[in-house]
Amino acid sequence: RSAADGSQRLQLSSPPFQASLPHWSPDGKQIAFMGARQGSPYRIYVVSFDGGAVKQVTNGESGKDGDVDPSWSPDGASVAFGCTAQVSATTESIHVVNVVGLSTGRISPLPGSEGMWSPRWSPNGRFIAGLSASGWKVVLYDVQTHKQSELSSVSGGWPGWSPDGESLFYTTNGDDACWWRVRMRDRKTERVARLKNMRVDPWFVPAPNNSLITTRSIGTDEIYALDLEAP
Repeated sequence: RSAADGSQRLQLSSPPFQASLPHWSPDGKQIAFMGARQGSPYRIYVVSFDGGAVKQVTNGESGKDGDVDPSWSPDGASVAFGCTAQVSATTESIHVVNVVGLSTGRISPLPGSEGMWSPRWSPNGRFIAGLSASGWKVVLYDVQTHKQSELSSVSGGWPGWSPDGESLFYTTNGDDACWWRVRMRDRKTERVARLKNMRVDPWFVPAPNNSLITTRSIGTDEIYALDLEAP
């Protein structure tokens, strides 16, 4: 992690441990992420923002495919994560959202979240945005009613909430790759930016001032010729 200006850099995990999808806790004091060692499935970990021991908080409850994609609850007491779960010994595994209580270590699936993954908890705790396992469409899970509703009819990804919870952002891929925003008060969807011919990643995240942060490639491709001398 580092300060916004690039200073105060601190490495929080070490090779050969592979870390991915870090997320700050609401109080800014911890970071949850998915991590794995070579040949092992992913698990969810939590580490202090100022370094120290990395704490493993899941133990393969999602099955052989690993525990992935953590998202903090607004009170910082729990972490939701996407996974696959075996319903029974005679059925195929399905996607489901699980929640781990950090003080108890107890892990339980969210009822009604079947067929959903990549969870993102809303700032007010009322909703969890995510993707449908079938078609990668953006869906909204109501924590109170345990019901899902579809917000997008096309394949998307990287759902993310504005800090005030008034907007949900996501991206679409393909020929019409774009960033989109859903206004939660009326569920109206609007295009934020087209990504065609832009050398940026589809990944992005809302910043505290409601701007959008992403990464872009600044590398170049070069072609070399090698002259071979006859023996």
